[in-house]
Amino acid sequence: MKVEPGANRRKRRLSIAAIGLTALGACTHGAPAVNWTPIARPSPDDLAPMGIAYICEGRKEVAVVYARNRASVTFGNKTWRTEYQPTGGNAFRYADASVEWLGRDDLAALREAGTARPIAFNCRPTRRTT
Repeated sequence: MKVEPGANRRKRRLSIAAIGLTALGACTHGAPAVNWTPIARPSPDDLAPMGIAYICEGRKEVAVVYARNRASVTFGNKTWRTEYQPTGGNAFRYADASVEWLGRDDLAALREAGTARPIAFNCRPTRRTT
């Protein structure tokens, strides 16, 4: 039986990779499970203000305070006062002349109105702020 040059080297690399993956699996085995509880947005008609902090792609934070068909959206040192725009299903949209805060379920994005250029995206709620 003829063996290709480098075949033993490939087998050795594969076995090292397999050992590495097994070790990674062992590191997570027995680790405490993370309990994630979704944070629901309030109904647009809800009168009581409710604040939610979101963490977005690139560890950017967006803070939103929802109250009575409005949302105050803060990103960096800017705050926009947006109005609720009816959508279907689990989707939501709040907008003003310059930005849109929109999403579905527990995933949201802040983007420029008109161009749809993302300002912050893949935003997920992390904690209540009020």
